[in-house]
Amino acid sequence: MVIALSENWWLLGAASVISLAAFIGLIMVPAMSSFGRWHEKLAAGFLSLFILGTLITVGILLGIFYVLWSHDIIVTDFLPWSN
Repeated sequence: MVIALSENWWLLGAASVISLAAFIGLIMVPAMSSFGRWHEKLAAGFLSLFILGTLITVGILLGIFYVLWSHDIIVTDFLPWSN
């Protein structure tokens, strides 16, 4: 069974893999390697997952805001820079 994916899906998948690798390399590994005991490493990894969740949530909210704003669904007449 061959699944034909458009170029956008391949780019989204590549960006997801790169972002996950950056998270693991820049946040998860340093957080876990800075502690010595196993329960400290477990706690650091668990708290790093909260950082990942926050990054994903902020990205989704900014994406939703951009889509709604760019399609004039959100009224932005009250903003100082809107004409």
